[in-house]
Amino acid sequence: MPPQKESRTRSASPPEVIVDFIFENGMFFISIENIGDRPALKVTTTFDCKIVGLHGSREISALPLFQLIEFLAPHKSIRILLDSSSAYFGRNEPARITAKITYSDSSRKHYKAKITECQRSRVSYRIARTGLRASGNGMSE
Repeated sequence: MPPQKESRTRSASPPEVIVDFIFENGMFFISIENIGDRPALKVTTTFDCKIVGLHGSREISALPLFQLIEFLAPHKSIRILLDSSSAYFGRNEPARITAKITYSDSSRKHYKAKITECQRSRVSYRIARTGLRASGNGMSE
């Protein structure tokens, strides 16, 4: 009788959406990413301050992208240009930004996360990320 293979089924993790500020080749980007194994639905992102980019010509935080993403596939991201680092810091834009993200999964569980980013000397550091919260009927604190 051949030996039985051990079953190694891993249950898929729920959606987990983050906002990340990326510094690359002198440019800043904002990325919304689903790092979970399941799709995120109805993703909304709000910021604690106005984020102005593109050499001061556009309020990036007001873009429709942050108001609603109907579907964000697992392990996928949407990345947009914020500004060059010299232009961003030259205008004394906020160096500490907090994003609040809400979304749900296909079973209608609601989630929210709060992420604070701090940009110092042209490098981005994620300094705090608080609670991925889920509840069956609505979001919990």
